[in-house]
Amino acid sequence: MKSIIVPVNEGGFLAATMWERSDAKATVILHPATAVVQGFYKGFAEYLFNSGFNVLTYDYRGTGLSTSGRVRNCSVSMSDWIEQDVGCITAWAKAHFPGVSLLAVGHSVGGHAVLLSSATHALQAAVLVASHAGVTSTIKQTTEKLRVWCLLRVLAPVLCRIFGYMPARRLGLGEDLPAPVMLQWGRWSAMPGYFYDDPDWDARQRASEITLPVLVMGFDDDPWANSKAITRLIEPAEKAKIERYEIRHAEFGLPAIGHMGFFRARCADKLWPVVGEWLESQCHD
Repeated sequence: MKSIIVPVNEGGFLAATMWERSDAKATVILHPATAVVQGFYKGFAEYLFNSGFNVLTYDYRGTGLSTSGRVRNCSVSMSDWIEQDVGCITAWAKAHFPGVSLLAVGHSVGGHAVLLSSATHALQAAVLVASHAGVTSTIKQTTEKLRVWCLLRVLAPVLCRIFGYMPARRLGLGEDLPAPVMLQWGRWSAMPGYFYDDPDWDARQRASEITLPVLVMGFDDDPWANSKAITRLIEPAEKAKIERYEIRHAEFGLPAIGHMGFFRARCADKLWPVVGEWLESQCHD
């Protein structure tokens, strides 16, 4: 395991961690969820490494170890993460591991990056874990829908205006976030088609150009990435070779999975091999 720094062309850097082996079947890049740092994925990364892969984890700019100075001074947006950060980490991996197939696992917004980043053309296959169109209206539980609505539409704009960033840690919501990230996320959540309806971004066109094999994983107790929200996300990716796997946690003897649980140790024996074996099946010339 080695810590590295990857410069971002548009400014700033990505703090990343690399697991490298001489006999790697392929290289797997782990794209994180919003407000989640790379350390959360360490156990899963080590599983993939022990299964024969090179692995890269990293923090988006303005989060975790990829923060230079104060978060309030970070001007990157969520679409910058998807295009610029993912583009730079993918280009770095391609240059550092020449001749080795590139794969990706995207968690939540990390899965959005797989569908929308122009760097996806360098991938051989990818897995989306708990990725969905984050439209507030798709949340089934009324209480959770109101909570998310208040957070994204009311609380976040006020707090970003007061602090200059989203103080997520104080609210127990993960890492603090740059204001442009949080505000753009909030705007997308109000659009019926999420970022596909953003007139300032060609998201639908980007997704329609994806042709690689994609394993899409959802969980029955995830309040946000439910079946309807996942469908809304992947519908424009008509050319992709999509395999969809909706997991019922009780059938695997798990007390819960939710939006974050797949990457926790309790899922290591029963669910991680599902992804590991699928990725290995994509390692062909």
